[in-house]
Formats: sequence, structure tokens, C-alpha cells
Amino acid sequence: MSGRIDGAAIVGVGAAACAVCCAGPILGFLAAIGIGAAAGFAFFGLVGLAIVGAALGVALHRRRQRRRTTCSPTPDTVMVEPPTVRTSQ
Repeated sequence: MSGRIDGAAIVGVGAAACAVCCAGPILGFLAAIGIGAAAGFAFFGLVGLAIVGAALGVALHRRRQRRRTTCSPTPDTVMVEPPTVRTSQ
């Protein structure tokens, strides 16, 4: 019986050593993926914010330009002739 327990203990020690040895690189890789995802999220958010800001600036600029170029009515009256009606023959 002790032979099986000793074999299981060796396997358990090997598994623990593997977990201790590989945990750092695995956690580092997962952290790098998380940092990359966070950086991508922030980058695309800032790009979207810049696009919205530019579109808003263009829209406000065009709105201000429209207000400046409005027509003012002339002080004179304009005479309009009534249309002529043709009679059918």
C-alpha cells in the first residue's frame, strides 16, 4: 500500500511544482491579454470620441453659417401680374 501512496505523492509533488513554475508566465500572459484589451477599448473609445467631436464641430459651424447668410426683405413692393388664362377653342 505504501508503494501506491509514495507514487501518488511523487505525482502530486510534480503537479505542484509544475503549477508553481508555470503559474507566473500563465498569469503574465493573461494579464497582458487583459491590458491589451483595456488599451484597445480605450483607444477605440477615444477615436470614436474624436470622430463625434469633429462631426459636432462641423454641424455647429454649418448651423452658424446658415444664420449669417439669411436674406433680408427689400423695402420696395414687387408687382406681380396675374397669369393669363387661355380659353379652349
